[in-house]
Amino acid sequence: MKIRSLFATRFYDAPLGDEAFIAELEEACRDLAREDRAGRAWSKEHGYLGYTSYASLDDLPQRDPRFDDLVRLLNKHVAKFAKACAFDLGGKKLKIDSIWVNILKPGGAHSGHIHPHSIVSGTIYIAVPPGSGALRLEDPRMPMMMAAPQRTDDADEDLAPFVYAEPAVGSVFLWESWLRHEVTPNLAKAERISISFNYR
Repeated sequence: MKIRSLFATRFYDAPLGDEAFIAELEEACRDLAREDRAGRAWSKEHGYLGYTSYASLDDLPQRDPRFDDLVRLLNKHVAKFAKACAFDLGGKKLKIDSIWVNILKPGGAHSGHIHPHSIVSGTIYIAVPPGSGALRLEDPRMPMMMAAPQRTDDADEDLAPFVYAEPAVGSVFLWESWLRHEVTPNLAKAERISISFNYR
């Protein structure tokens, strides 16, 4: 008998590679949250428990050299991931399309979603207090499974309908942008800080 696992979904998890830089990025994120009135207003209007620059600022690398330095580091991680995914890019490199800050207060979450019009999406984690929530990844085949039974609790990770990726400070998570994911509730007593991004 021969059983093969087909149609792999890649997920990248690595440390940023510059621990001292994380403190600088936390300061940059908090500076932004103080200065970005439009972002705070958008977050409040849309029920985002905390702050995000997602809808208010699209120039973080030009606005603050700390974000520009971050993009240079992320480019290396994204290039490794693209190679692991066997992307045929015709000799070109993926380039950052958008980058934004997330400061999630206790109780905050982000429901399931995808990132349209990009190839690789990801998040780097800046402040991760204990209990501040995992990234939940959803098996993209679920809408087509029809009469499939539930999986057993001890099923291998590649058979699970959901996989929970637990971040640490400095973790870089990357995935293909079509992969549905969500941020589970922040059950910590402190804010969780992350920076998310898309590459095209």
